Amino acid sequence: MRKPNDITLKEAIQKMLSVYRLRGKFDETGVVAFWPELMGTAVANRTTQLYVNQRKLFVRIESSVIKNELLMVKSGIIQKLNEHAGAEVITEIVFL
Repeated sequence: MRKPNDITLKEAIQKMLSVYRLRGKFDETGVVAFWPELMGTAVANRTTQLYVNQRKLFVRIESSVIKNELLMVKSGIIQKLNEHAGAEVITEIVFL
């Protein structure tokens, strides 16, 4: 039986992330980790560098053909990454 001031583990983690101002970095890490699942193995295997800086996702792709295809659907990728994160974590994608 729960006491009135008991909170769930999820609530405790959310509170900790807010108190220590780690929410942004946590969300950014989640976006980077989600990249292979969202893009599939063909793109993930050709992604050599992936990081977030100031709400911009920087992606280095070995294949110029894939890079051009991703440029055409960039806004959709941003939308799916933010939906997965549950917040607006990424505002721009820069292909290196």
